[in-house]
Amino acid sequence: MPTLPSGKYQLKSLHEEIALVDRKLAHAQSFEIFSDEDQRNTAVAKLTSKRSLLLRKAQQMIDEGIEFNPSERPKSLRPEGEVVVAEKAIPVAVAAISVEETTVAAPEEVLSSFAGTSLDYKTDLDAYKLRSKSKTAHV
Repeated sequence: MPTLPSGKYQLKSLHEEIALVDRKLAHAQSFEIFSDEDQRNTAVAKLTSKRSLLLRKAQQMIDEGIEFNPSERPKSLRPEGEVVVAEKAIPVAVAAISVEETTVAAPEEVLSSFAGTSLDYKTDLDAYKLRSKSKTAHV
């Protein structure tokens, strides 16, 4: 049986899977409808055992020294009261832009990269516009 390589991406996947099992566990305990409590307890026990297995794998990888970003840990594994802010989050300052400051290039000013080739559509488009203007003028 091949062994999965352990690395920071594998650990991130394990953390995501632990978070998913946590959500499934909370749903099974609170919202899912079972015919009796024994079925609920069985489902919760299965999810709990799966979660504990994932936790052991993740802890083993952490003990091996595999680096991870603390913001990637599931909420259930964070100490209480810990708020993790993403390291790459950059505050964005909203600048007020007036309408006069913004300029949009007129369509005639934009040159096509196909100008002068067989793919140049400008001459055909201009001819079409002239034809459609003459048709609407007679109506």
